[in-house]
Amino acid sequence: MDNTNKDELGRFLRSRRERITPASVGLPTGPRRRTKGLRREEVAVLAGLSPTWYTYLEQGRDIRPSPEVLDSLARVLGLSEDERRYMHMLAYGQVVNPKPLRLDVPVPDLVGRLVGLTASNTYPVYATNQYCDLLAWNPAALEWYDDWSVLPEGRRNFLRWLLTSPVARRRLPDWEDDTRDTVARWRAEVAKAPDDRRMRELVTEFGELDSDFTRWWNDHEVQEHRSAIRRFRLGNAPVRTLRIVPVQSVALSSCGIVFHVPVE
Repeated sequence: MDNTNKDELGRFLRSRRERITPASVGLPTGPRRRTKGLRREEVAVLAGLSPTWYTYLEQGRDIRPSPEVLDSLARVLGLSEDERRYMHMLAYGQVVNPKPLRLDVPVPDLVGRLVGLTASNTYPVYATNQYCDLLAWNPAALEWYDDWSVLPEGRRNFLRWLLTSPVARRRLPDWEDDTRDTVARWRAEVAKAPDDRRMRELVTEFGELDSDFTRWWNDHEVQEHRSAIRRFRLGNAPVRTLRIVPVQSVALSSCGIVFHVPVE
């Protein structure tokens, strides 16, 4: 954290402290109280910090707060997830343990609407979440991939489809490379949620479904989401080549939409 960010974090904390009323956190308000909002020592006590240490933090001194300290301050100051993320960005240049942003529309509904706009597209578009669950897809996905709608709702998972469906192996001539790539991308998602019980259960389940998954998982290959080439075999037609383009947004939480564009 450079000096500019230290100063900005101090100013930000002070501005958030000044907007909190003592009564809102259970503190008495007397006639002699002149401080706007909470006092520094009050914030420190509520967050479990030393008043001197917190004062240094607001002053932009050369100290480094831990993520847990910032999250404790976020709780005491009633910060939104946007504001909590802002503190993390100032302190570390990245967000530690991001939480979903508050939206006025449920994320699955919004993702479904976005994918629905591609209904007339001749190339597949589908959306998944952090578990690889298939949330939505356009009609072209049925032609290029499979009719995922026939799967039970709880089993509509892209990685499970790759591992278990004969259609996947038939439609994707580079099935092994594509599946290894998906496993490597998913490993990056699993690392973001080490305490997620369902993530751990899926790792076990996929290993029981296909021994190749266990072998690839134990290889510890990891890859962030990025554009890549994917080839398709549709019936007796020549193999077609498309480029997948994953698109993510902080507003969509851990969901992503995968577009396909032709490779000339």
